[in-house]
Amino acid sequence: MDNLNTILLYGITFGIVIMTIVYTFIRYIYSKEIFYISYCLMQVFSLSYIVTYSSLFDIPHFVEQISLLLATLLALVFAINFYEGRFVPKVANYKELIINTLLLNVVILTAFYHYVLFEYLPFTIIYAILFISVIFNIKNVGPTLIYTVGWSFLCFTLFVFDFKDFYEQKGFLDIVLVAFAIEAILFTFSVSHRYNRLEQKNENFENMLLQQSKMAKSGEMLANIAHQFRQPLNNLSYILINLKTRFEQQKLNEEYFYKKYSQAKEQLEFLSHTVEEFKEFYTPSKQKEEFLVKDAISNTLSILNEELKKRNIKYNLNFLKDENIKIFGSKNELSQVILSLVSNASDALKDIENPFIEIEVDSTAADVIINIKDNGKGINKKFQEKMFEPYFTTKEEGTGLGLYLSKLIIEKNFNGKIEYKKQKEGSIFSLLFEKTI
Repeated sequence: MDNLNTILLYGITFGIVIMTIVYTFIRYIYSKEIFYISYCLMQVFSLSYIVTYSSLFDIPHFVEQISLLLATLLALVFAINFYEGRFVPKVANYKELIINTLLLNVVILTAFYHYVLFEYLPFTIIYAILFISVIFNIKNVGPTLIYTVGWSFLCFTLFVFDFKDFYEQKGFLDIVLVAFAIEAILFTFSVSHRYNRLEQKNENFENMLLQQSKMAKSGEMLANIAHQFRQPLNNLSYILINLKTRFEQQKLNEEYFYKKYSQAKEQLEFLSHTVEEFKEFYTPSKQKEEFLVKDAISNTLSILNEELKKRNIKYNLNFLKDENIKIFGSKNELSQVILSLVSNASDALKDIENPFIEIEVDSTAADVIINIKDNGKGINKKFQEKMFEPYFTTKEEGTGLGLYLSKLIIEKNFNGKIEYKKQKEGSIFSLLFEKTI
């Protein structure tokens, strides 16, 4: 019966370690973070160690020693890469030097007891290094804090109750198996917290890139707004001149005054509308909601109208079915994507006779499709695989962020797709979204 219990407990330990190996390897594939692969390999050699240590299989003893050595080295690599903050704290005075020295002694003593208790060096190394991270960098140690507090609390509790002697007197299975189980649990909590922080950092970086891309376009946008303001301001000037002339000639009657008043009001509303569109485009994304596709596209075309006119590019917005199609997301983020794609199309039409851009909106029972077509030369086949990569550009003054951010927004924020097709005459970028009911 004892042999059966021993085999069962070792089997559970093998299973825990194998699950940790698979989990960290999958995380590494998606994130490419060194601490994942180093921990994964450490657990591979830890598994080799525990299999040999169990004596359930006829494996030479030197395999256990080699496995322990490699697991220890990989534990060191993992701990250094998972470590957050400074390795050596700043010491401004003797008081800080004394405090830091005392804290370091606490780490050494606790780590020593950790090794005496569980007798597995790789886990002790990880615990000691991450404990140093916590005491010297207390303000920025979320994931490591979970790990070290968990082990510290356990070690302190077991020390107070003299757990190891009690455990051995009762003849329970080797305590190193308990260490493997506890390590797997604490590591999973710590890595989960670290992963969430990395996701948050990544999201903040993406938002920064989005705003950076918008600001890179700000010069062009300001020029477009200046063009759009020029004509209404001229019209307002003529209205005022006419009113002044009529007034001086004492020919300003009520009917003429209200006629000019209505004209001036119309021009001011146009200017106000232009400012609001520009402001909305540059406002960071708000909460997601249902919105009309037509509104997002119209806002963008209003901003780009003067630039397209200046380049003699004809454009057309065509709804193949319903003009009031809605999708769920952020309207100004879709406007950013449309602006990027139409701007790219505009740049591709520089040396083209009779340039045109067509935005075609279609829908099925489940999807909304926006096709942005131009009659330019298209994107060279050798560049098509790289066109959505960050900072890749074929333009002399391009940032290489437009298509990358467009893909990011469509896929992540709208759960949609962006596709490119080169045609005999020009290009088509297709945006696919789920239709709202």
